[in-house]
Amino acid sequence: MILAASAEMLYLDLPFLDRVERIADRGLQVEIWNWATKDVDALAASGATFSSMTGYLDGNLTEPDGIDRLIDTARESLAVAATLDCPRLNLHGTGLDGNGLPVRPVDVVTPSMWLTAVDTLKRIAALGQEAGRVFTLENLNLAVDHPRTPFAKAADTLALVRAVDSPHLKMNLDLYHAQIGEGNLIALIEESLPHIGEIQVADVPGRCEPGTGEINYPAIAAALRRVGYDGVIGLEGWASSDPDAALDAFEAAFA
Repeated sequence: MILAASAEMLYLDLPFLDRVERIADRGLQVEIWNWATKDVDALAASGATFSSMTGYLDGNLTEPDGIDRLIDTARESLAVAATLDCPRLNLHGTGLDGNGLPVRPVDVVTPSMWLTAVDTLKRIAALGQEAGRVFTLENLNLAVDHPRTPFAKAADTLALVRAVDSPHLKMNLDLYHAQIGEGNLIALIEESLPHIGEIQVADVPGRCEPGTGEINYPAIAAALRRVGYDGVIGLEGWASSDPDAALDAFEAAFA
């Protein structure tokens, strides 16, 4: 398994480029969010290996104006991914604001919305195929961090990815969100395995490094080895105290 960590959530007292370099110096790949707020050329020159980045700036999967904006900014994101040589670009069920809340919240996802979302994601997958990159659709949680976000549950993202059925659209299985929303993580991994493009981790509650909460990450790691998962595991969590200690705990959990 390949280990990565989010520069958005660690070493927060440092400038962003320094965060990237600190993670890379540990031999980990680096994950970033909104590329539009970053010096992309400086990131490209850093020598870091980028595992994933946000694959859109705004838009959504179901509304005509939102779809157009999603497609347009996905194209822009692919150009940045080429500069950074970043293989995966992350998506959500809808655009999120700075607090992680949906820009256009939804209370009921209708059958029409499901069909439209599949069509939109087929277009996204086609863009990924043209560029030789993979878009990943991340599950979120509704109870704590992202209330009223459509297509948020792991079951939802898995259903959409299965419906599109393209190697250029995969699932970003976030186990922190899945534990809050659904639980039964090992069974979820087993069911999702053919469709997983990346796995992200943090503990519950608190969204900090493995070992700070209720998730048995050594058991998760053993299950991943058993099923033959050899992709990326990304720490998308806060450091409970010292960022280096948090990364030590993360690496130990998946050693």
